[in-house]
Amino acid sequence: MDAYLGTPAVEDRYFVRPPWKSLYSARFETLLVSVTCADGTTGWGEALAPVGPEIPAAVVERLLAPVLIGEDPTRVRPLWHRLTGLMRERGHLTGHQADALAAVDIALWDLCGRLTGLSVAQLLGGAFREVIPVYVSGLPRPSDAERVRLAQEWAAKGATKVKLHLGYGVDKDLSTVDAVLSTGLGVAVDAHWVYSPPEAVRLARGLAERGVLFLEAPLAPEDVEGHRDLCARAALPIAVGETLRHRYEFADWLGRRALHLAQPDVGRTGITELMAIGELAAAHHVPVAPHHSTGLGVALAAGLQVSAALPNLACFEYQPTTCEVASKILRNPLAGDATGFPLPAGPGLGVEVDRDVVTALAKES
Repeated sequence: MDAYLGTPAVEDRYFVRPPWKSLYSARFETLLVSVTCADGTTGWGEALAPVGPEIPAAVVERLLAPVLIGEDPTRVRPLWHRLTGLMRERGHLTGHQADALAAVDIALWDLCGRLTGLSVAQLLGGAFREVIPVYVSGLPRPSDAERVRLAQEWAAKGATKVKLHLGYGVDKDLSTVDAVLSTGLGVAVDAHWVYSPPEAVRLARGLAERGVLFLEAPLAPEDVEGHRDLCARAALPIAVGETLRHRYEFADWLGRRALHLAQPDVGRTGITELMAIGELAAAHHVPVAPHHSTGLGVALAAGLQVSAALPNLACFEYQPTTCEVASKILRNPLAGDATGFPLPAGPGLGVEVDRDVVTALAKES
């Protein structure tokens, strides 16, 4: 099985993939959280924690879990506000604390749905759509010719849009885009935060001339003003969001007009906060395209539930390799492919986690 975005060149547990700067793992890593009532009903949550999931796990066990003992699990939003307040004045609304909060929040929504017999989308007020539109994320091949062949395979399977993971230099990126556009697929670009403002302006100009769908993460993730300036100069949507964890961060970016397409990840925000972010984005007339990378079946189901409940959804990120692995922890795999994902049926998240498989995988790792 290829790892996310392709098999690593090294087999070390954590490594950097130049030109990108983030750590990656040679294996799929995640944090699963279960919340169980006295009657045995269980809800499941998951954090997007592809590196060091033990860290947010410690936050769950030591800081969050004790607060939930004896509480009414159907009071999801009051519990969310209580949990976010625990470390807020100490500056911990982001990072590993946010990842832990996200996993617990998803578990509470799943549990509430199971107790009431309603899906998460129903609990959130109802679904705007029964099938979630997607784009294929990544063509993990080393050459443009191989990327084109893989893109053609996806087109034959019904895909209409693909996102390229680039950042190898403006000219090289544009050459790759030209190659893949020849397949007839719509193309978006993720630059993984590598470019300087002048480079990003030049890249955005070239992408706009080619009719590219959006440019994601072009500048350093903390450079709000740089993204604001780029948004004002770019003739295609600038997408940002995977590094942001809560409504206050998004409010800053949205208020400064520093993004055109919001990309919160439910495994980093939780369901409660993602819906708040979605409403903020809607108030600024900004569509939402939820980020999804290495989350397994629980995070995937949560992403689909909130995508159904967002009025301003653009599309959802479909990671083919990740989705294949994602279903290994579920009793029944999630339906869906490059043409879209039907909203999971059933209460809560609409998936059943195979606890025996999870336990076996935990022991193995």
